[in-house]
Amino acid sequence: MTTHTPTGRYFHVNGGRVYGHVREGDGPALVFLHYWGGSHRTWRPVIERLRPAQTFVVYDHRGWGESTEVPGPYGMEQLADDTERVIGQLGYDEYVVVGHSMGGKVAQTFASRRPAGLKGVVLVAPAPPAPVGVTHEFQEALAHAYDNDDAIGRSIDLVLTHGELSPEARRQVHEDSSRAGEAARMAWPRQALVEDLADRVGAISVPVLVLAGSDDKVDPPQILRAHLLPLIPTATLAELSGTGHLSPLEVPDQIASHIGAFIARL
Repeated sequence: MTTHTPTGRYFHVNGGRVYGHVREGDGPALVFLHYWGGSHRTWRPVIERLRPAQTFVVYDHRGWGESTEVPGPYGMEQLADDTERVIGQLGYDEYVVVGHSMGGKVAQTFASRRPAGLKGVVLVAPAPPAPVGVTHEFQEALAHAYDNDDAIGRSIDLVLTHGELSPEARRQVHEDSSRAGEAARMAWPRQALVEDLADRVGAISVPVLVLAGSDDKVDPPQILRAHLLPLIPTATLAELSGTGHLSPLEVPDQIASHIGAFIARL
């Protein structure tokens, strides 16, 4: 009987190496990109619910998780370059990029380049292509969301989730949020969040599935319907019920089901 066990490995990117997990199986391959504050571990509950033979790679963005030693810049173009490098080193000829929150904006940046082999995009609670109502005061408050354990706890309870996380998931969020390098942690609220991709994402020509949490306080469905769907002609939106922004940890069953159905239609 063939087993498809994920293995850990490093990928060479400009300035260093990023760490990820890879499983070889059948395709198209899934390329998972995590949120600001997360790591490759954020996607574990979703991956565990995929088909056992599903090919995937999930890796830590530069500055996060096991990739904290990789220097900047940490903007969208650099992170999309890293995605391109990872895919190139794996030799994928057919793949779907799955991005959560900040990772969703990285996915939009990457897909707007129309890379060879890209078959589709799944955006989970994605940041919109252009900032919506972002003020300097908001950016500064966001920059301090992960300052210490108390701040992380407040962010989890008041902003990121709808229901209770398991104790294990809560510990993981604390660990991942506090582990990031200072420069990487500040790059999203002070720079990448306000990068404007509005004039670029219309170039995305593959099918795009947007998964929006019904109770997401960060990127709610109404914002994505108004500020993302009109800019990406190939995008459709489905709501995830009973979840906030950390939907990969709150409702992994729903996300895995949507991903499976999406790639079956490609």
